[in-house]
Amino acid sequence: MRITSYILGSILLCSSFTATAYNDSKSQKLLKDALSAAPIALRSKVTVLDWDHNVLKQGSNNYTCFPTPPHLKGKAPMCLDGPWLAWADAWMNKKPFQAKAMGISYMLAGDEGASNIDPYAKGKTSDNQWIKEGPHLMIITPDKTLLDSLPTDPRNGGPYVMWKGAPYVHIMIPVATKNKTD
Repeated sequence: MRITSYILGSILLCSSFTATAYNDSKSQKLLKDALSAAPIALRSKVTVLDWDHNVLKQGSNNYTCFPTPPHLKGKAPMCLDGPWLAWADAWMNKKPFQAKAMGISYMLAGDEGASNIDPYAKGKTSDNQWIKEGPHLMIITPDKTLLDSLPTDPRNGGPYVMWKGAPYVHIMIPVATKNKTD
């Protein structure tokens, strides 16, 4: 009986250790992925959440970073400030949205693609201007008239307006990341 209890206890202890090690490894991968969206100067200060809203890293500023959504095959981590968190909630829940303040979001690891005109497109079609963007940041503004002077063409080589006419309209700003030798 004592040996059985010892063996059973050892198995449970090993199983618990294996699950914890797996979860720690998974959490570290999610953390690394999420932080790849942020500028280097912000990485030590951001909060990182997984998609179940578990805190992977507590931060000290108003940015929250998320790893690539689990349903995507590639990379699309993002870092959102307060106004962008409100935007994301509205977009994900198909609610009306009006920015109350200027907001900046970072996706410095790029993304796997989205329609430039349809906020809910699931894939490329012949008429939805699908664009796979490299490293970029995004800006929302309470004054949507500021967007009128910007192009909507994602292939123009600079900033452009995405989802013009939708409540989730924002400015996309492609950026180049510096090499370590720069």
